Amino acid sequence: MKQKFMAPVQKNETLTVHITDLTYEGLGVAKVDQFPLFIEEALPTETVQVQVVKVKQHFAFAKLLKIITPSADRVAAVDPRYTQAGIAPLQHLKYEKQLEFKQHQLALLFQKAQLNVTVAPTIGMEQPVQYRNKAQIPVRSINGQLETGFYRRHSHDLIPIEDFYIQEPAIDQALLVVRDVLRDFQVTAYNEENHRGVIRNIMVRYGHHSHELMVVLVINEELVDAEAITQAILKKLPQLTSLLVNVNHSHGNRLLGDKTYLLAGQETITDEILGTKFMISPLSFYQVNPVQTERLYQQVLDKAALQPDDLVIDAYCGIGSISLVLAPKVKHVYGVDVVAAAITDAKANAKLNGIDNVTFVTNKAEDQLAKWEADGLHPNVVVVDPPRRGLDASLINSVLAMKPERLVYVSCNPATLVRDARLLHDGGYNIKQPVQPVDQFPQTPHVESVTVFERD
Repeated sequence: MKQKFMAPVQKNETLTVHITDLTYEGLGVAKVDQFPLFIEEALPTETVQVQVVKVKQHFAFAKLLKIITPSADRVAAVDPRYTQAGIAPLQHLKYEKQLEFKQHQLALLFQKAQLNVTVAPTIGMEQPVQYRNKAQIPVRSINGQLETGFYRRHSHDLIPIEDFYIQEPAIDQALLVVRDVLRDFQVTAYNEENHRGVIRNIMVRYGHHSHELMVVLVINEELVDAEAITQAILKKLPQLTSLLVNVNHSHGNRLLGDKTYLLAGQETITDEILGTKFMISPLSFYQVNPVQTERLYQQVLDKAALQPDDLVIDAYCGIGSISLVLAPKVKHVYGVDVVAAAITDAKANAKLNGIDNVTFVTNKAEDQLAKWEADGLHPNVVVVDPPRRGLDASLINSVLAMKPERLVYVSCNPATLVRDARLLHDGGYNIKQPVQPVDQFPQTPHVESVTVFERD
């Protein structure tokens, strides 16, 4: 009979441990008889007292009770709620060390995959706070009062928050105004247990360059007194460009429903990236850190080494943000995205900027690339900016069949980037210049990067 594994730690046990590393999620790592223990808010080199809270077969989680020997890289946390809610889980780590951590995470993954790659220092921000241009904030009733805030990590307990630290201050102000108006009109908050109540979430989007402001009220039931609520919000937020309602009857975690209607102002707001203007609707995917997005896209421009006669494919093109930045440098750009509304926006954005050397198609990226390849399209450069799951294997096969000179990979997930890098490497594409991490999400463990694959 197989002997049951016994972990060297037990739930509720109190231990003193030494932190040796950080995980990709920013958790401190300690080892007890080679058994990993993961601890929120702990930093390498620290000796800490912890309490074990969960024991799994190969690792355990513990909560930090006391820092006995602090790290020289530790800074005072601005507000513990930002860690509890997952808004700024790295706020206790010096910013320059956050940038080093992100560079190290990428380098380690390439090393484990036995790919000989140089990772450049992470491009950071001068002011790594108040950067987000979009918020989707849950609304719940606490002690009979409507509150806005953020969920405690791994739970649905709302922590009331008024200053979100990493959002544009204009967004925080708008959230408070809207919350107070909804309180004045005694609008009920959504209850997840019985699926009753009116207001579920408040979404706010802000144009970094345009200063235009959009507020979307996400509702579960009819918004009674909609006209009076609209006028009250406009009176307190005269700078508001767009006020909309989105109807979401779903019982799950879906943030927006399919039906949106206008209460006041315009249907969209505008902003710009590297001088190119974009219309942004409630459902548009638009990078949330405008300062770093310009740096990210500049890296794409520089590393793509574009020529005036080049044909470019932009897979996962969204509202055309990368396509339209590249288009003035090349002969033609072909963009594809699975979201029909995004392609509608991309076409409108091309028209807005007077750009006519672009073709946008609604389809799955992997299916459309296979079609273009069958049609004999031979791009010089392919740009991919996939979701966290990375590239579909069939898309990689289509790229390999098309034989572009370069593939520029914008990644939001180092693990899937490195997985895809192996497949591209096996297909004859190698990384010959340093991978460039860009810090799109300061105070969090997330990292974006730009990698160029060149055909041998």
